[in-house]
Amino acid sequence: MARALVTGSTSGLGLEFAWQLAGTGHDLVLVSRDEDRLRAVSAQIRDVHRVEVEVLPADLSDREELEQVAIRLTDPVDRVDLLVNNAGYGLRGGFLEVGIEDHEKQLDTLMRAVLVLSHAAARTMVQRRRGAILNVSSLAGYTTAGPYAASKSWVTVFTESLAMELEGTGVSATALLPGFVQTEFHERAGMAMDGLPRITWLKAPYVVEQALKDTAKGTVLSIPSVKYRTAGEVSRIAPRPLVRALTSPDWYRRMRARSVQRSRRSASRRNLRAPWQRDDDA
Repeated sequence: MARALVTGSTSGLGLEFAWQLAGTGHDLVLVSRDEDRLRAVSAQIRDVHRVEVEVLPADLSDREELEQVAIRLTDPVDRVDLLVNNAGYGLRGGFLEVGIEDHEKQLDTLMRAVLVLSHAAARTMVQRRRGAILNVSSLAGYTTAGPYAASKSWVTVFTESLAMELEGTGVSATALLPGFVQTEFHERAGMAMDGLPRITWLKAPYVVEQALKDTAKGTVLSIPSVKYRTAGEVSRIAPRPLVRALTSPDWYRRMRARSVQRSRRSASRRNLRAPWQRDDDA
C-alpha cells in the first residue's frame, strides 16, 4: 500500500489532502505543529478509512524538528511514496508592520522546509525509481503581494526545476497553484476577503482532487479551473507595471477598506427601525 506524508495536515488543503489520500487507500504520515489536533484528526481518519496513520508533530520553521521530518522521508522500510509540502500561513500586516523574526520564520516554513523535504524525498525516491512530490504553491506567486507571494514564486520555479532534473528517474514533481480557496487560511491571517465575488472562490475538495490527478499524470504545474488557468497566463505575461498596480499590498489594503465600509453600511441598515417601531418592540 502506498504511503503519503502531508505537512500542515490539520487544516485547510492539508486536511483535505489527508482525507482524500486515505480515501484512496494511502497510509499516512501527518505533520503539524498542533499535536492535539493532529492526534484528533488521525483518529478520525483511522476510524473512517481503516488506514495506518502516523503522527509526526513538528514546527517546520525549527531546524531540528524539520530534520526529523526529513529523516522520516528517508526511512527504507516504511517508505513514503508521495510527499505533499503543504504547510504555510500568512502574516497579519504589511512587510514593514511585521517584525523581521516573524518574516524569517514564515519563509523558513514556506521555502526552506520545501527545499529540505524535497531534497530528502527526491534522493530516496530516485534510488527506488518511484515516487512523487507535490508542492503547494499559489497563483499569488505571479503577483507582487509581499513576501508571501515572493515565496510562492520561489516554490513554483523550484518545483519546475526539480521536475526537469527528475525526468527519466520515475519520480515526478508537481506544483499546485490554486487561486482563492475556501479554507480558514485568510481568516487566520486576518485578511478580510468578503469583498471578493463568490465566483472567485474554489472549494478545497475540488482543488485537492485536481492536484492529485495532475500529480498522478506527472503534470508539472497544476492550476485548478479554467478561470484560474486563464488568470495565471494573463498574470504571467502581463506588463510588470500593470501587475504591480493591480496586485500590490496597497491593492489589498484598498480592498479591505472597501470591505469594512460595506460591513458598516450593512450593520447600519440592520439597525434601522421602522418609524412606527417603539423601543419596547425592538
